[in-house]
Amino acid sequence: MQRIERLGTGIGWRPEIAEAVEAMPGIDWVEAVAENVCPGHVADSLLRLRQRGVTVVPHGVSLGLGGADRPDEGRLADLAARAEALGSPLVTEHIAFVRAGGALTASQQLEAGHLLPVPRTRDALDVLCENVRIAQAALPVPLAVENIAALFSWPGEEMTEGQFLYELVERTGVHLLIDVANLHTNHVNRGEDPAKALGELPVEAIAYVHVAGGFERDGVWHDSHAHPVPRPVLDILADLASRVSPPGVLLERDENFPAPQELERELAEISGTLTTAPAEGRTVRFLSDKATQGTDPARQRLALAQAALLSALVAGTPAPEGFDRARLGVQSRALCAKRADVVAKVAPELPEILGAAAYRPAFLSYAQCRPMTGGYRRDALDFAEHLLDSGEPGGTGARRELELWWRERSGPTPPAAHPGARLVRAARSAMHRRRPALRSA
Repeated sequence: MQRIERLGTGIGWRPEIAEAVEAMPGIDWVEAVAENVCPGHVADSLLRLRQRGVTVVPHGVSLGLGGADRPDEGRLADLAARAEALGSPLVTEHIAFVRAGGALTASQQLEAGHLLPVPRTRDALDVLCENVRIAQAALPVPLAVENIAALFSWPGEEMTEGQFLYELVERTGVHLLIDVANLHTNHVNRGEDPAKALGELPVEAIAYVHVAGGFERDGVWHDSHAHPVPRPVLDILADLASRVSPPGVLLERDENFPAPQELERELAEISGTLTTAPAEGRTVRFLSDKATQGTDPARQRLALAQAALLSALVAGTPAPEGFDRARLGVQSRALCAKRADVVAKVAPELPEILGAAAYRPAFLSYAQCRPMTGGYRRDALDFAEHLLDSGEPGGTGARRELELWWRERSGPTPPAAHPGARLVRAARSAMHRRRPALRSA
């Protein structure tokens, strides 16, 4: 196992708070969502941070290392390119699946648009170990994988989270990114004991730690990354820090960004939690020479199970036997809501054309019967096409503007870059926006 350098105290870099992050005192490193980094056009803010000696770590969300398929070579190459462009000492991803179906099940591939839990079974572990090894071989720097939060449990699991992660590290030598907020989420939602999980972990494999906030509603904890860090999460961090001194700790915040002073206060509270908990060493053996053999039957079984679950979540098919149907319903509604939010971000013209009040109900109605089969930009185009095919929007001006938007983005070539063409489009858009926006689906 390659040694990870000490990172220190960090914060998740997001474009919305880029300026605030640059001005924050005591920031040793930042983490950027890998898929939002373009190797040839790195954001100026990240470049300035790099020039000051601030480490930048790319954090991937789309590999699906816990899925039944082997990691996509193109996605791995993209992640490697981002690590090299940022001069990163490591890259991170998740122990999750994000898509299912396809060749292994002879069915349409479905996208979750979200990180979903893998079953803690021998089949899933064998597949995950091989996928991690493939990723390690393709990346120029060490890989760390993160435990995720979940709203539901798989039936028939054979290991606890701690045992699952211990064996993963033992068999692959991979590093761990431990999210203490996710341990709290799984405590509330799945009744899992965070202390027991920490006691079973190979803590010396930890590359760094995530800390984030969330909220509880109707007995379900939502890992929102949009709320202050609660005391129970800090308590789990203190428990972890009493077992080992993690090389790095990072505050995640993705939405509802508070004033910079509030983020600095949370960072100070996190640092204080670490310094008041004495670290105790623990010896762990890493037997990374264990090979994973004969995973094809395991992949087939895992593929069928994941496809059935994802179809229930996004395509309205019956819940597989053994699952908590109420929890799957909560997860399904959360996936629809997330799709609506992300599509509004990647295609902000859609809420403008439809009207803010009409966009969300229209999209949720669409999403409930049409699963996502590509990325979010494809989803935005499919949604617009669905509206046009069904005769929406009703207003002539809004419909014309939506059709123009869809044609420009769905054709064989991107929108014209010539200044004159841009001016024509801008004039058309301004003319249409002067008309009343559609307010109902």
